[in-house]
Amino acid sequence: MLFCSDDRHPNDLLCGHINEMVVRAIELGHDMFDVLEMACLNPIEHYDLDVGSLKVRDSADFIIVKDLKNFHVLETYIDGVCVAKDGKTLLESQEINAINKFEAKPKEAKDFYLPECGDMEVIQVVDHELMTYEKVLHEGDEDVLKIAVINRYKDIPIKGVAHVKGFHLKEGAIASSVAHDSHNIIVVGCSDEAMAEAANLVINAKGGVSAVGKGESHFLLLNVGGVMSNSDGFEVAQKYENIDTFVKEQLGSTLSAPFMTLSFMALLVIPEIKLSDKGLFDGRSFHFISPCKEQ
Repeated sequence: MLFCSDDRHPNDLLCGHINEMVVRAIELGHDMFDVLEMACLNPIEHYDLDVGSLKVRDSADFIIVKDLKNFHVLETYIDGVCVAKDGKTLLESQEINAINKFEAKPKEAKDFYLPECGDMEVIQVVDHELMTYEKVLHEGDEDVLKIAVINRYKDIPIKGVAHVKGFHLKEGAIASSVAHDSHNIIVVGCSDEAMAEAANLVINAKGGVSAVGKGESHFLLLNVGGVMSNSDGFEVAQKYENIDTFVKEQLGSTLSAPFMTLSFMALLVIPEIKLSDKGLFDGRSFHFISPCKEQ
């Protein structure tokens, strides 16, 4: 067995990574040496990694922790060289060219048009879950927002527009080019105008996460494939923390991680219903469905 994690945002990583899992496992009563074997040795052996394991003639790859309770990392060594100390990297930054493909052009409010209907097929969001649920709601029900997926690889009209419940935004909109697995642009908002504004922040920069409302706009650039940044990790973490706080405290979302939730609304293989750039999709029957419930 070994530890792993997925979809950790940059501000999460400031708090810890595998060492955080080690702490939790030991607190649950697992033997410390079994836990450390899972964290350190098993990944090396299973994936045949070129990483030293403190054997004779191995590369000196190891960490120094403050204690064997909290596992706070003090120093990190690679091949005998200290590469990080007291939470600061000692590695030199490397310049890279951001690789990206982003052909979508700015949108207008009218591009998010969705015909009105009495009974609506709605994506029901549940906090802390990747599963969504199919709900049939009536016109006038509260907390029903519009959600859209915009193809980022071609400049074509928006086809993927539907309704979603559970984001609890009171005004404005949020958008992102982190939208598993195709990483198109996904946006949810209280009005078509706000959705266009939030989406265009992402489109004009060719990747990122955005939030608009209360007369403000916030944006984090993700210029590497529209899903990563080549800026300083600590700076990215702080910017993400700021935009996340704005969405919760100013726009009213009660989700623990609104952008994380948004990023999975287009992952079609996780039931019950999700949204793609081609329309609303039922992950149980693998068919596209109408956002207006047939009578």
